[in-house]
Amino acid sequence: MSITRYTARKSLEDLASGAEEHGPRSLTKTLGPLSLISLGIGCIIGAGIFVLTGKAAASYAGPAISLSFVLSGVACAFVGLCYAEMAAMIPISGSAYTYAYATVGEIFAWIIGWDLILEYAMGASTVAVGWSGYLVSLLRNFGIYVPPQWSDATGQVVAVANGTTGTAVFNVPAVFVVAVLTILLMLGTRESTRVNSTMVAFKLFVVAVVIVVGAAYVRPKNWFPFVPENNGEFGSFGWSGVLRGASVVFFAYIGFDAVSTAAQEARRPQRDMPIGILGSLVICTILYIGMALVMTGMVPYHKLAVADPVAVAIDVTGITWLAILVKFAALAGLTTVIFVLLFGQARILFTMAHDRLLPPLFSNVHPRFRTPIASQAVIGIVVAVIAGMFPIGLLGEMVSIGTLFAFVLVCIAVIHLRRTAPRVGRPFRTPGVPWVPLFGIFFSVLLMLGLPLATWLRLVVWLILGLVIYFGYSHRHSFASGATGA
Repeated sequence: MSITRYTARKSLEDLASGAEEHGPRSLTKTLGPLSLISLGIGCIIGAGIFVLTGKAAASYAGPAISLSFVLSGVACAFVGLCYAEMAAMIPISGSAYTYAYATVGEIFAWIIGWDLILEYAMGASTVAVGWSGYLVSLLRNFGIYVPPQWSDATGQVVAVANGTTGTAVFNVPAVFVVAVLTILLMLGTRESTRVNSTMVAFKLFVVAVVIVVGAAYVRPKNWFPFVPENNGEFGSFGWSGVLRGASVVFFAYIGFDAVSTAAQEARRPQRDMPIGILGSLVICTILYIGMALVMTGMVPYHKLAVADPVAVAIDVTGITWLAILVKFAALAGLTTVIFVLLFGQARILFTMAHDRLLPPLFSNVHPRFRTPIASQAVIGIVVAVIAGMFPIGLLGEMVSIGTLFAFVLVCIAVIHLRRTAPRVGRPFRTPGVPWVPLFGIFFSVLLMLGLPLATWLRLVVWLILGLVIYFGYSHRHSFASGATGA
C-alpha cells in the first residue's frame, strides 16, 4: 500500500474555496479585528494570571517567574508571526490542523488535529475546575457554603464542615459553567462574543487596578534572591526552574492559537487575523510580566502555592472590596478562557468532519443560529463530565505539551509553503523566514524539554489512540484519494 495515500495534501485552491463557501453548511462571518483581539485576550488572560502564576512561582521559579513569562512570550512572538501568515493565507477554522493538511499531508494533519482535541478539551476542563474553586471561595465571602462533596473531583477526600472527612461525588460548579457557556455558544457567535467582550473588558480593568494598586505594596526584599538557588533537582528553582516555569505557564498562551480557529467567521480574515493574533499576544504578555512582578513583590513567592494566588497577594493591602473584586474578575477571566476553548474546539471538530476525518455529525450547522451545534454540544458534554470527575492537577499536565507540539507544526508549515508555493498570495508575510520560524521551533522544543517525562509518555499514549481511530475510521472515509498537492 503506497504511503502517498496517507500523505495526500489538500491544495491551497481547495482550502481557499472552502473558506468562501456559502449556504446552510457555512459559518456566519461576524467577527472584526476588535472581536478577534477580545477573543484572544479572553483566552490568554485567565488561568495564567489567576491560577498558574502562583503555583509556578512557588514550585519552580520564585520571583523569576516573570522571566518565565518573558521566555514564553518570546517563543509565542516567533510562533505568532507564523500563525498570522498561515491564518491570513488559509482562513479556515481548523487552525494548525488545516495548515498541516496543506503542507505535510493527511496523516500528519490528523495527528495534529487529534493533538488539538487534547489541548482544547483538557484545557477547558482544567480551567472549569479552577473556576469552581474561585466561585466556592467567593460565595464563602457572602456566607454561602457549597458542600465540598459537590465541588471537588470524584473520589477526592474532602474536609466537611462538621470537622469530619468525606468523599467528593462530583464537581457541580465546574459542570454548570461548561453547560451554560455551551448553550450560549450554540445560540450564536455574534451574541456569545458580545458577552465575551464585556467580560474581557471587566477583567482587563481589574488586572490593571491590581497592578497599579499592588505596586504601592511591593516590598523589594521579596524579590531577593530573584532566581532562587536550585535544590539539586532539574526544574526546581535556579535557571532550570525558570525553564520549567515557562513550560508550565505556557498553558496560558493558547489564546492566540484559538484566534486562528475563528478565521472562517472573520469578516476580513486576510487583514483581521494577524491583528487579532499579534494584538492579543502583545497586550497579554505585557500584563503577565507586570502581574508576576507585582505578586512576587507583595508576598514571599512560597506563599503563592494556592488556588487563588492573586487574592492572597491582594490580602496584603487590607482592601476588602478589592479582594472581592479580584475574585469576580477571576471568575470572569476563567469564564472567558473556557468560552474560547469550547469555541475553538468545536470549530476544529467542524473542519475535521468537513474533511470526512470525523463523522458528518460534527459538520452540521444549525439553519437558524449558523453555529456547529452538534460539535458544540458533544464537546460541551465531554468537557463537563471530565471537569466534574477529575482534579485540576491531572487535567492540566497535558495542555502545554499539546500546544507546543502544534506550534512546531505551524512553523514548519510556513517554511515548507515558502519553498513549495512561493507565488501564492500572502496578505501577511512572516518576516525573516526561515529564521523566525526556526526560532519558533527552537523555543517550542526547548519548552517541551522542560516538561516531565510522564507528560511525554501520556502524549505518546494519546497519539497512539488517535492513530487507531485514524486507520480504523478516518482514512477510510476521507478525501485522501482525490486530494492534490499544494
